[in-house]
Amino acid sequence: MHSDPAEIKKSVRRYMIVFASLMVFTVITVAAASFQLAVPFAITLALIIAAIKGSMVAGVFMHLSDEKKWIYGTLLLTVAFFIVLMFVPLFTTMDTIGTPTNASAGSPAEH
Repeated sequence: MHSDPAEIKKSVRRYMIVFASLMVFTVITVAAASFQLAVPFAITLALIIAAIKGSMVAGVFMHLSDEKKWIYGTLLLTVAFFIVLMFVPLFTTMDTIGTPTNASAGSPAEH
């Protein structure tokens, strides 16, 4: 039940842990910004920190950690679309529409 005092205490404790973790990652973000890091490394680090913080918010505050079946389905669909989109440039380079062909073996003067 949602009105069970032990369950409420457990939920509040979970929210407080996530809040503290978010604050720690915010401090790490600010500290990392003060260093003169190479741009690719700084972007990678920022994206990793943002992904961790975003997954904590989505999982706990948006209650997505209780929706594992839907999350895995969405993840698989995302991977499938990602793979398809990665092959689109390959297919466009293999396309020969509009490319002149050498159908006649004769000399250019015959045309």
